[in-house]
Amino acid sequence: MGMAGAQSRPLTTTEGFLCGGVAACIAVTVSNPAEVGKTRMQLQGELARGGGEKVYKHALDFFSKTWRNEGIRGLQRGLGPAYVYQMLLNGSRLGFYEPFRRTINRIIGRPVTDQIPLTSVTAGAASGALGAALGNPLFLIKARMQAYSPALPVGTQHFYKNSFDALSTIWKSEKLHGLYRGVDAAILRTAMGSSVQLPTYNWTKNQLVTRGILPANNVWTYLASSSISGVCVCLVMQPADTALTRMYNQPTVMGPDGRLRGSLYKNPIDCLWKTFKAEGVYGWYKGSTAQFLRIAPHTIITLTANDIILTAYQRLVSS
Repeated sequence: MGMAGAQSRPLTTTEGFLCGGVAACIAVTVSNPAEVGKTRMQLQGELARGGGEKVYKHALDFFSKTWRNEGIRGLQRGLGPAYVYQMLLNGSRLGFYEPFRRTINRIIGRPVTDQIPLTSVTAGAASGALGAALGNPLFLIKARMQAYSPALPVGTQHFYKNSFDALSTIWKSEKLHGLYRGVDAAILRTAMGSSVQLPTYNWTKNQLVTRGILPANNVWTYLASSSISGVCVCLVMQPADTALTRMYNQPTVMGPDGRLRGSLYKNPIDCLWKTFKAEGVYGWYKGSTAQFLRIAPHTIITLTANDIILTAYQRLVSS
């Protein structure tokens, strides 16, 4: 992504990866409770005609009931694997985005400094898909841990003592195949979100700066750009996100080949189609409010913190 301020040299991919990962971990600490709510609301009334009974009426109802019944532990379920996943996903998404974009520009014979919409979207999707593939086992156990509730369960319940217990349990029963269950949905979801997150952030920031609305090195510029980016991500990614949550959490049965497989959905497209037939378009967008409450602060904090960290790091290495 575009880095604020003058730079003596471009950051290496490793430096960008680490800076992006740290920024994302700061963000997920704030956004994780909303993601727990989003996950549970996506699973309630799964494949029930008309959307089924609502355990949680809306996002605020989730926060109230979960705090009352499970406390802060319930609101922050899955935070451990979320940290590791964010390092892998956003470290890749933020760290590989610029190298990918510059490479694509060079391939088509354009200056690496040009912000071309098509190459920006392609680089965003590719870097996000790479991060999703790397982090799939962590996202899988995070989603299952977030869905688990001893008080108000929705969907299939998977109880794990901690992240290590989750990884060990899945490995013992399903090996690598189990840890990479739903990776096709994860790549679809993240590619869709990443294809708009960084391009819309960079485009908005560029417009604000070039039109003289806000200065380049300004927190308000970062906040405004991140807010627009967050809205775009939420609109584009939600159906694929719902499919991913349901594929990760679905119960399993033994197939004729002796391997465990999901009993409800074959792939993300099958999940979206079955959800549409049973619940309508509304089923794709269950948990949208909680999703926005997650994405807005997460995007704002991730991209703002990333720009601040990059600027500070550049000053440090240049001094």
